[in-house]
Amino acid sequence: MFRFDADLRVWLHREAIDFRLGMNGLITLVEQSMQLDPFARAVFAFTNRRHNRVKLLLYERNGFWLMVRRLEQDRFVWPVRQQAIVELGTEQLHWLLEGIDIEAVRRHPMRQYRHAS
Repeated sequence: MFRFDADLRVWLHREAIDFRLGMNGLITLVEQSMQLDPFARAVFAFTNRRHNRVKLLLYERNGFWLMVRRLEQDRFVWPVRQQAIVELGTEQLHWLLEGIDIEAVRRHPMRQYRHAS
C-alpha cells in the first residue's frame, strides 16, 4: 500500500461529502469549509455518506495528488468527534484505511523514569 511520511499532517473532513466533487471542488472545500491551506504539507481526507469510499488530497512540489479508495463490502470507521475537522497522524490514517477504529485504539501512557533499576 501507499505509505505517507511520518511528518505529514493529516486532516479529516468529518462530514460526508458529495463524491462527484473532483480535485478543484475538494481544493475549494479545504480552503473555504476547512479554513486550511491546500498547498500545505498535509493530506486531506474525505468520505462519502456510506463510508465505503475515501478521497485523499495532497499537494506535492508542483501538483496535486487525488487518491480514491473504494471498498466493495466493508465500511471505513470514520471518527465521530464533535469538531468539523479532525487532525490525525499518518499512522492513524493508515489504520483508518485498513479498517481499524482509531477512536477505540489506546496507547500505553508515556512514562518518565528517573532510574533504570
